[in-house]
Amino acid sequence: MPNIEFLTEKRFTLSTHLIEIAVKNKLSLIEFLLLVYFEDAVDKTFDVDRICKILSLNSKEVLEAFNHLLTLNFLEIESSKDDSNKRCERISLVPMYQAIFEKKMDNRREQEKENIFDVFQKELGRKISPMEYEIINAWLEKGFSEELVLGALKEAVYNGVSSLRYIDKILYEWKKKGYKEMKDVEVGLKSFRKEKETKVDLFDYNWLDDESE
Repeated sequence: MPNIEFLTEKRFTLSTHLIEIAVKNKLSLIEFLLLVYFEDAVDKTFDVDRICKILSLNSKEVLEAFNHLLTLNFLEIESSKDDSNKRCERISLVPMYQAIFEKKMDNRREQEKENIFDVFQKELGRKISPMEYEIINAWLEKGFSEELVLGALKEAVYNGVSSLRYIDKILYEWKKKGYKEMKDVEVGLKSFRKEKETKVDLFDYNWLDDESE
């Protein structure tokens, strides 16, 4: 009869991210169980005998799975001393957590990109083409903030222009002036107003004909 002690001795949680990692990296059942064991364990000491007993595995299976997880950079070994000053090795899942965090951040950035494409389609009143998709994506990859790109889009729409080439020129001009956010654009416009002693609204100003520099 299988040893189910690891299920009954404390609340055992199967985290969604562990399942995703196991599927994506095609982990074996033993490797998956070992990951779950270390995430759930309060004492993360690498005690092979205890792991074998709890998971009903032999030492060879545990060591092979453990070494593979180390190779995948899901685990790392941290040396420390216990209360009796005896050196022991504990397992850290920080590398795996870091990978999960970076993946979530990538997904979040990807979601933000999806949102900006939706805004473009709404503001332009049409579906953007694959080429336009790539152009917008290139702006973001070059370091233009989403806020600045959307500001340039509103500028173009206000002037009745639906061309991404026009937006690209606006972004180029703003980059030359060192603008990174829309508040920088506002500050630049206020400076222009002060120099010219005239009132100019943000969307009334022709950035492409600016010869102040």
